[in-house]
Amino acid sequence: METLKAKGYGATGSIFSSLKPMTFERTPPKADEVLIDILYCGVCHSDLHQVKNDWGNTLYPCVPGHEIVGKVIEAGSSVTKYKMGDTVGVGCMIDSCGHCNPCQEEEENYCEGPVSWTATYNGPMKPDGSGYNTFGGYSDKIVVKESFVLRIPDALDVKSVAPILCAGITTYSPLKHWGIKQGSKVGVVGVGGLGHMAIKLAKALGAEVTAITRDEEKRVDAERFGAGQVLVSTDKEAIAKKELTLDFILVTIPDEFEVNAYINLLKKDGVLVTVGLLAPYAKALNNMNMAMHRRTIAGSLIGGIAETQEVLDFCAEHNILPETEIIKIQDINNAFDKMQDQEVHYRYVIDMQSLKEEEIS
Repeated sequence: METLKAKGYGATGSIFSSLKPMTFERTPPKADEVLIDILYCGVCHSDLHQVKNDWGNTLYPCVPGHEIVGKVIEAGSSVTKYKMGDTVGVGCMIDSCGHCNPCQEEEENYCEGPVSWTATYNGPMKPDGSGYNTFGGYSDKIVVKESFVLRIPDALDVKSVAPILCAGITTYSPLKHWGIKQGSKVGVVGVGGLGHMAIKLAKALGAEVTAITRDEEKRVDAERFGAGQVLVSTDKEAIAKKELTLDFILVTIPDEFEVNAYINLLKKDGVLVTVGLLAPYAKALNNMNMAMHRRTIAGSLIGGIAETQEVLDFCAEHNILPETEIIKIQDINNAFDKMQDQEVHYRYVIDMQSLKEEEIS
């Protein structure tokens, strides 16, 4: 079968040390697929987790990247939504079973098929033992079904839009699902790559936003993003004064944290949703605090394709963009080090044209 030679940066072995230049094969676009020249790719904290095999499911070689923005350079014969030259995006998914209830409800991210949805890199979410792998956006090109491709609104800066495809939809989806609207009192815990988007989006939905951070230096930024109040999490007195005041809390912390510290901030029937943590909480839930005011704790996972298009359009309408720093692909290992040390100022975006500077055999 004819293949396309692709190049990128990936982790080539099971013991991660650094990302390296590599080549691999992609299949040419089928009738319902498009070939995309990748212009920019966001750097997500999950990229770092995946290449390090922190979740114990990494398939190597691993080419990360699921915040992809590029141009269509070839469209299959049955493609109707896109044509050559269109600016498009690809997020965390490139396929799903298409038949289960969540897929029929345009919530492919909760696909109940045999292997769940297919991730843009690292293959199916539920490996079937076949070793089937996919390669992401730290590369020069990608082939994707048109039904999993997003249209990038002209009003959004193509250099900065990429993180909306993960950080944006990851925070927008729970805000919409739990009905955040004008006058809702929302807390956002963590003012980082996810949290700064959550503040901007909640504010645009009409919420009164309280940002909660352990870093006093984030106060000015949080207010600039739209937070009406900023709490430092180590200020126990200030936290105590905020008890029973919030309708909804979105926790964006990517590491283990003490969830019980935030539950008492919720009103009766309040909801706390975790989106940044894909690991156990630091301590077990105190169910007394939950039961006393009929509070709920929940999780949320990205969003479906239709909802991802919705958040792109919403951001265009409200002039919302992530805070980004453009880097070259050659700087990716340094960027990973800074992410590991929590020195990142919100989101890195890779200018993938820098890949053309590489001589990869």
